[in-house]
Amino acid sequence: MTKKTRNISIIAGIVVFLIVAIGGWYIATQNKLNVASQDVDQQWSNVDVQLQRRADLTPQLVGAVKGNMKNEQKIFGDIATARKQYDSASTPSDKVKASDNLGKQTQVLINAVHENYPQLASSANVSTLMTQIEGSENRISQTRRDYNAEVQSYNKKVISFPSSIVANNLNLKTKPFFQADANAAKAPKVDLN
Repeated sequence: MTKKTRNISIIAGIVVFLIVAIGGWYIATQNKLNVASQDVDQQWSNVDVQLQRRADLTPQLVGAVKGNMKNEQKIFGDIATARKQYDSASTPSDKVKASDNLGKQTQVLINAVHENYPQLASSANVSTLMTQIEGSENRISQTRRDYNAEVQSYNKKVISFPSSIVANNLNLKTKPFFQADANAAKAPKVDLN
C-alpha cells in the first residue's frame, strides 16, 4: 500500500466516522425532541383529565346540594351551561376558556351558599361539595404547573443549539405555556358573612 493510498484510506475513514457520528447525533436528537413533544402532549392530557374531572364532578355534587336549595336555580343553570361548553370544546384553548367559565360559575355558587344559606354551609353535602371543588382546583393547578414544566423542557430543546438545528430541520416549533385568564390576577371576592 502506497503512502498516497494510505492517506486516502485514513481520510475516507475519518469522513465515514464523522458521517456516522453526525448521523447518530442527529437521530438521537430527533428522538429526544420527539419524546419531549410526546411528554408535553401527555401532560396536556393530564390537565384535560383534571378539567374533565371537575366538569363531571361539580354537577354531580351540585345535584346533591341542589335538593337543599330551592332558590338560586339560575346558578345551577349557569353551571350546567358552563359544563356543556366545556364538553363541546375541542381545542386546548377552548377547553381552558370553558374551564375558566365553569370555575367562575362554581365560585358564584360558593358565594351564594355562604351569603344566602349560611346554615347550609355546615351541611354534609355542602361540606363535601366544597372539599371536592377545592381538591379539583388543587389537582388542576398542579397539572397546569407540570404541563408548563414539560413545555419549558421541550422548548429549551427546540431553541438550544445544537438541537435547534434538528428542530428547525423537522419544522418543530415551541409549544405554548398554559396562560391563566387575564382576570385571574384579581382576587376573588369571598364574603363569609
